[in-house]
Amino acid sequence: MTQPWLWLAITLLSVGLLASLFWLIRLQRRLRDQQRNYEALLNVLRNEIRLTNSGAMGMGRRLKQVEQRLNITAEKQLELENRDPGALAYNQAAKLMEMGADVDDLVGSCGIARPEAELMALLHREIKGSPALKSDH
Repeated sequence: MTQPWLWLAITLLSVGLLASLFWLIRLQRRLRDQQRNYEALLNVLRNEIRLTNSGAMGMGRRLKQVEQRLNITAEKQLELENRDPGALAYNQAAKLMEMGADVDDLVGSCGIARPEAELMALLHREIKGSPALKSDH
């Protein structure tokens, strides 16, 4: 018969190997579970990126449409201003009046007649003095 210490060593080695095998199996399961969790998270992130890209592209299209409409509006406004040179002089006179210009400034800068400039000044004073007209102005 063989020596008992050899059997003891073999038994201890077998128990150690079995414990290591169980530990490795458990570790493999944990790694597989973590891999599944990471893959699920990766899929969620991919979907969020896809949705974000889609939203950004939609906003880009909307922004482009708004920009086109703004350009059309600016062109129309320029056409309207250039269509009636007299209206342009009155618009300029009204802006100057808001900035505090007097009748002589309006006549000299805008090329409108003195009676028209005086009438504009009178209207401007009335608008500034009337509370009901201030809110409309």
